[in-house]
Amino acid sequence: MSKKSKFYVVWKGKRPGVYTTWDDCKAAITGYKGAQYKSFATFDMAKKAYNSDYASYKGKKSPSSGLTSEQLQKIGNPNYHSIAVDAASSGNPGIMEYQGVDTKTGKKLFRQGPFQQGTNNIGEFLAIVHGLAFLKQRNSDRIIYTDSRTAMSWVRKKTCNTKLEETPKNKELFDLVRRAIDWLNKNTYTTKVVKWETKAWGEIPADFGRK
Repeated sequence: MSKKSKFYVVWKGKRPGVYTTWDDCKAAITGYKGAQYKSFATFDMAKKAYNSDYASYKGKKSPSSGLTSEQLQKIGNPNYHSIAVDAASSGNPGIMEYQGVDTKTGKKLFRQGPFQQGTNNIGEFLAIVHGLAFLKQRNSDRIIYTDSRTAMSWVRKKTCNTKLEETPKNKELFDLVRRAIDWLNKNTYTTKVVKWETKAWGEIPADFGRK
């Protein structure tokens, strides 16, 4: 999965400085009251900011996320006691697949496809339901992250409200959709399905990196 690099400036924290990873920045600010930090798109921008006053940047949108430092602080960090799910479709409809990974490590937990004549929304829906069944089978209390509000809505309503028509070519996919809907109607679960904050955290860890 390809991601754009970010650089993090910590003006006030346990260890002020410029960091190249969010994990290092997080370690420098976690538990420090009144921490001052912000992300930047390039090292030069971060270095210039670090040598300036935090007040000059406070409230301004971060060049790398489009969010202010106050918005980023309000959103907070991802809950790493979780799995992340995502789907990818080459065309709409097109060849589609989906997967679930450990949010912290990126370890692949399940992957299905490719399916013929699928859509991204169907894949996102199936990924969440697969994740729910996966966690219930293991009696896990982890949460699920998805970046699809549409799929979250379909799961809540226990339906797959796609406009895609079933054909002999995609019958296997629609059989899987029917199984997913049947599972939702026959099972209860306590797993929380949470929206991944892409603007604050970057692409979801389960992303196929095809953007």
